[in-house]
Amino acid sequence: MRSIYRVNEPDRAHFVTSTIVGWLPVFTTAACCDILVGSFDYCRQHKQLRVYAWVIMENHFHAIVSAPALPPVMSDLKKFTARSLLEQLDREGRRWLLDRLEALRQPHKTHSRYQVWQEGFHPQAILDDRMMIQKLDYIHHNPLRRGWVAAPEHWRYSSAHERLEGSAPALVCDLWE
Repeated sequence: MRSIYRVNEPDRAHFVTSTIVGWLPVFTTAACCDILVGSFDYCRQHKQLRVYAWVIMENHFHAIVSAPALPPVMSDLKKFTARSLLEQLDREGRRWLLDRLEALRQPHKTHSRYQVWQEGFHPQAILDDRMMIQKLDYIHHNPLRRGWVAAPEHWRYSSAHERLEGSAPALVCDLWE
């Protein structure tokens, strides 16, 4: 089923979510998380992706991003990470996970033996400051709500600690640039 979400306001930042098929726990090793972080960074450097905030959970990620052509950038990001994640899962010997990614592949996905991501990225345009703050809070508190950390900035795979340190690294853009 195709996503009903669309990028109708391409000049705005968007809150996005992408989920692993079957909510499988792919992002449970640093190597798998680093693949996604590296892909964000590549798209930032080469595809005009601006990353304002992000978090990686065990089976999905949330981010606030913008790009002149956001849908194809997100598609490229997911295609690249899918290939790289499959290779990494094989190296890690997580055969059970590869078997599930194969079993959950949608029939129309004939170009691959596996399906890593659910379709779409559910973009929601950030319409005002209130919405931006709400989405930032949601992203950064996700690991805290799960009970994984005592404070948002303690989660390694999130921009929360970058924001609190006072100087955003190259991956994260200033919100109001």
